[in-house]
Amino acid sequence: MRKIVLTDINKLKMVEAEMPTIESSTDVLLKMKCIGVCGSDIHYYKTGRIGDQVVEYPFAVGHEGAAEVVRVGEDVKTLKTGDRVAIDPAMPCWECDQCKAGRPHTCRNLKFLGCPGQAEGCLSDYITMPEKSCFKIDDKLTYDHAALSEPLSVGLYAVKRSELKKGTTIGILGFGPIGMSVFFSAQSYNASKIYVTEKIEERISMAKKAGAVLTSNPKKENVVDKILSDIPESLDIVFECCGQQEALENAIDLLKPGGKLMLVGIPEFDFWQMDASKMRRKEITIINVRRQNECVEEALEMIASGKVNIDIMTTHRFSLEKTKEAFDMVADYKDGVMKAMIDFD
Repeated sequence: MRKIVLTDINKLKMVEAEMPTIESSTDVLLKMKCIGVCGSDIHYYKTGRIGDQVVEYPFAVGHEGAAEVVRVGEDVKTLKTGDRVAIDPAMPCWECDQCKAGRPHTCRNLKFLGCPGQAEGCLSDYITMPEKSCFKIDDKLTYDHAALSEPLSVGLYAVKRSELKKGTTIGILGFGPIGMSVFFSAQSYNASKIYVTEKIEERISMAKKAGAVLTSNPKKENVVDKILSDIPESLDIVFECCGQQEALENAIDLLKPGGKLMLVGIPEFDFWQMDASKMRRKEITIINVRRQNECVEEALEMIASGKVNIDIMTTHRFSLEKTKEAFDMVADYKDGVMKAMIDFD
């Protein structure tokens, strides 16, 4: 079977690999249909690491996937051959203190697709996954919808963690796929006003069309002044979705006393710098968001019910053979790319 692996910084190669086998009676064998290129994939592609998770070459990334079930283990109860599924890339142990406390996303023994030291990614024709990590999709949903439920579930989890209530005013700093996922989820949870900052003009246009009350480009203007001129009382919640130091500083200035700062973006650096005086005097609550927790099914329902139009997230498509072109486009933010999808058929 075909498999795409990282071989060095900014280098990818297609190789022939052995077909995976079902090793556990609760595993399923999946034929991949499409995947979305995620920002974390690009971190590994460009730098070979995220924090202390360092790539050992060769290594396959990829975790936003949709697939068809081609074989099931003898103890699989909920899936059968031919089912179409969305893949939750997390494979918790379900036995540790975190799993038992309802936090499988911070499982002590977690295996996550495309995460160095844990599991190879889904940039291959076939993979095996535990039954619990696969969600049969509604007939209304496409394989794209299934794959995009992964970033949408991250945005949904961030909104749930923020305890956003009807009438809340929020800021989203960085309108990439995760920022857009936060946006859709916040709309679904009846946020009052949503302000967006973003450096790429095509993404600013998408935010406007999606219903942002105000957008601002930090490369062209003072985003804090512009937003606060529209809402002098400041914002209830700000979601930092781009992993940039400048955005963090803007978030602190945009928040009202008692506000919440949601750290969703993945920075390429190791340490944030924060204004201790502003943070203390405003009594700002900082909440880190680690992927998602039990949000996949709700994300799929949001798509199926029409609450969100996730189709606008996909802007570019590539064949598996052109995976490097997809990665280079996303890495360099070319052509206004929002989400690049890779097709297997």
